[in-house]
Amino acid sequence: MKNTLRKIEEIPDLGIVMPDGTRLSARMWRPVDAGDDPVPVILEHLPYRKRDGTCARDALTHPYFAQRGYACLRVDMRGNGDSHGLMEDEYTQQELDDAVTVIEWVAAQPWCNGSVGMMGISWGGFNSLQVAAMAPDALKAVITLCSTVDRFNDDIHYKGGCLLNENLGWGATMWSYSSRAPDPALRPDWREIWMERLENEPFLPSVWLRHQARDDYWKHGSVIESYDTMKAKVLAIGGWGDAYKNAVPQLVAALPGAKGIIGPWVHKYPHFAVPEPRIGFLQEALRWWDKWLKDIDTGVEDDPDLRTYLMNGVRPATWYSERAGRWLADAQSVTRTWHQTDAGLTDQQGHQRHTIASPQATGADAGEYCAIWLGPELPGDQRRDDARSATFDTAPLETDLSIVDAPSLRLTLSADAAAAHIAVRLTHVHPDGAATRITYGVLNLARHLGRVLVPGQQEEIDISLDHIAYTVPAGHRLRVAISTAYWPMIWPGPTPTTLELHGGLLNIQELREAGDWTFPPPDAAPPWQTEELRAENHVRRQETDMVTGVTSLVIEDDFGKVRDSDHGLISGSIARERWNIHPDDPLSAQGTCHWTDELERDGIALRTETRCEMWSDATHFHLNATLDAFENDKSVYYRTISDKIERDLL
Repeated sequence: MKNTLRKIEEIPDLGIVMPDGTRLSARMWRPVDAGDDPVPVILEHLPYRKRDGTCARDALTHPYFAQRGYACLRVDMRGNGDSHGLMEDEYTQQELDDAVTVIEWVAAQPWCNGSVGMMGISWGGFNSLQVAAMAPDALKAVITLCSTVDRFNDDIHYKGGCLLNENLGWGATMWSYSSRAPDPALRPDWREIWMERLENEPFLPSVWLRHQARDDYWKHGSVIESYDTMKAKVLAIGGWGDAYKNAVPQLVAALPGAKGIIGPWVHKYPHFAVPEPRIGFLQEALRWWDKWLKDIDTGVEDDPDLRTYLMNGVRPATWYSERAGRWLADAQSVTRTWHQTDAGLTDQQGHQRHTIASPQATGADAGEYCAIWLGPELPGDQRRDDARSATFDTAPLETDLSIVDAPSLRLTLSADAAAAHIAVRLTHVHPDGAATRITYGVLNLARHLGRVLVPGQQEEIDISLDHIAYTVPAGHRLRVAISTAYWPMIWPGPTPTTLELHGGLLNIQELREAGDWTFPPPDAAPPWQTEELRAENHVRRQETDMVTGVTSLVIEDDFGKVRDSDHGLISGSIARERWNIHPDDPLSAQGTCHWTDELERDGIALRTETRCEMWSDATHFHLNATLDAFENDKSVYYRTISDKIERDLL
């Protein structure tokens, strides 16, 4: 049975009232005849402002599904966009309860057939899984993209027990994003709502930094804790260029009937993602919705459990428009092992004794933790970082080596301090020495062991690297590179550290066989129509102060300024980040973020300027933040925050 295109209508401000009286604002696309021929509902529940923040991707996606017999709802979470109320944190029980209330409300509407699906990328992918774990009766299916099942070990706050600098960077983003007012055209009380938000908005980097171990705070919302309660059928999608690829095989392994797709992409929907090849994501999603929300036999149950894109080995670059390779269906592999010795990576055990004390700026070529399509964000040539690391190479490979799944490394080591970090990279070394990072992992040794390190005492540790599918050509080499720092991706420990390596064992999964797969080409609804008032511009540069020796990563993202061609709202934003460190001093680490957000409507010009700063000493983290709000260039609100948080095995 094939969907017939239906005429649709858009409702820009559908109000849904929560049990406590808070009104959430939804943008809805649905067939005009849904009252006579009820349809399933697809819900996306986000803080990212449906009126201006997610319009570009919403325009491509939701009308497409609506024309094919669905009602699509983009709901602004409480405290954001055009909704009332206040937001306290990400993934709170209140947020999830609100989503369940929305699901129950839409399922009871006369234009709904009683079945609901939930989807989203990143935040929306997270809370789709979290709501599925609550198992509301009407929620039948989920499509989650670029998300995680483990909020502590595999999110933007911590990785391998190390503090990610994204904890500040992303917190600064939300500090800015949630400071924006509703659209005055939709909320007559917009000024009161805005002032209430500004007064109560939480500074989330402080919240997150107060939980430096896997406690109940992080267990909440980590569906790895509650797989057994999930009844909705899950399609999980990720990209090798994204931070969130590990959840896809984990969900496929854990949930009956779950399916997974991992392409070459960064943090974007795969019908408009880069690098190419893009796929017909909307057609693939429609097959999922049609089966689980309309009970149409689309064959999704017979699809391979996991479809992955095997990337050909390439020269290192900070940006790719396309990645050559092929799609694999349910790849099968065998374990291949190399020993870490003084002679490199060898088939036989051998002696190894290696000392590492990396400069604090090691990691300058790591790329950004989560690439989102803003220019040179991917890891570049690794030779500079490798020169500051312990490296172990294979002999030139006799045949092509296709690596799938998650490589792992077992290390025997000792440290000269109570706390230490390691970063492990698996690298493709070309005949001329150029080095392309394949995958990586980081580990806080003290957090991993659950105690401070005893100087000089040998420890045996296991570290898993991120999942990948990558082919190293014959004649090239495979390299393991190990460093004691990885800046500016992770925050350094309190003291310089020297590690002694006493042995190591690398295990990879080598592809043995797989089926082939093809996807249809991308399709989409017409794009969002805007008038450009200021063009986008994105800058990434590295600087070294030759007087002080301080090195810096400078990020400047001007997202442009546009007028919505339909309703006329003007919006724009600029983000600026600077990450400083001295190669000899971990306590010199400093991160600063400055956001400008603009909103204009009918002679009302609103702007917020938000600033955040973080540094540390041997025992504490220090944070400062300011929020300054303007109406027609007049300051109407100002707030400053200072915080001091004790380090715990960090």
